[in-house]
Amino acid sequence: MPNGPVWSQKIRVEIAKAVIGQDVIVERLLVALLANGHVLLEGMPGLAKTLLVKSLGQALGVQFERIQFTPDLLPSDVVGTMIFQPKEGTFAPHRGPIFANLLLADEINRAPAKVQSALLEAMQERQVTIGGHSQPLPSPFFVMATQNPIEQEGTYPLPEAQTDRFLFKLILDYPSAEEEHTVMLRWGQMTSQPVLAAVSSGPELLALRHEVDRVHVSPEVHRYILSLVRATRQLAERTDNPAARRQLNFGASPRASLALFQAGRALAWLRGEDFISPALLQELAPDILRHRLGLTYEAEAEEITTGQIIGQIIERTPVPAA
Repeated sequence: MPNGPVWSQKIRVEIAKAVIGQDVIVERLLVALLANGHVLLEGMPGLAKTLLVKSLGQALGVQFERIQFTPDLLPSDVVGTMIFQPKEGTFAPHRGPIFANLLLADEINRAPAKVQSALLEAMQERQVTIGGHSQPLPSPFFVMATQNPIEQEGTYPLPEAQTDRFLFKLILDYPSAEEEHTVMLRWGQMTSQPVLAAVSSGPELLALRHEVDRVHVSPEVHRYILSLVRATRQLAERTDNPAARRQLNFGASPRASLALFQAGRALAWLRGEDFISPALLQELAPDILRHRLGLTYEAEAEEITTGQIIGQIIERTPVPAA
């Protein structure tokens, strides 16, 4: 059984054959896989979001499916539907592309809410309902969705119930000048995409989760996680002081506490550590909390961002002693 750094490195080497840079994003994706969580990737078009997820599926050697979300997509296009069988005179379920180990929901916010909601049951319960019957999804099962910023034309905001089911919301930025130069040199000389080798597997990934479960979490770190999450709710509480201006309409749900706990253990294992440190939680907090906070209109008018609020919470929350 490989240790965390070794397993991480062999996945990274394969992905690097197709995707230049984005080291932090790749590490977060591996954390999500080990923590059994889903990921929402946001960035401008052309930043290799789709290529990154596809390359991850190839390196893991798992069944990969892609759904291109469009305004005319139907829920049955995602989960499947009942098909009439003339010979038997009965209806049989026809499984949709969601029946895969790794599902890429490409540009998820270009489809209306009724299609986005088709993923809710799958993301939480790892099953879908077709014709009144529940169908279990393969194990492991992950949803990695990409979205363009909501200011882009033709996009719909995701419902809060769905965004809360994503372990991470990751923001992809433009590559550095050196990385973009490497992209030009490499892709300018290639006529086709590189073929990646499968260096892991679904059964290995499931087995590695037992290794992650052995990472120690002290009582002090438990309390620190709760303090960070509950601080977001305190900012959303209404006060009797009319001069006190709220920055948040709502704070993070208990899923955020679970996410910090699970992702913290996974990141510690990936880096070869056997315990969660407060520094790891501070590193993960922005990616776990940014999509779980609801800014007030006043905060948006003042151009306050969720990142700024999370930074203030981290700065003000007492850190447990080593």
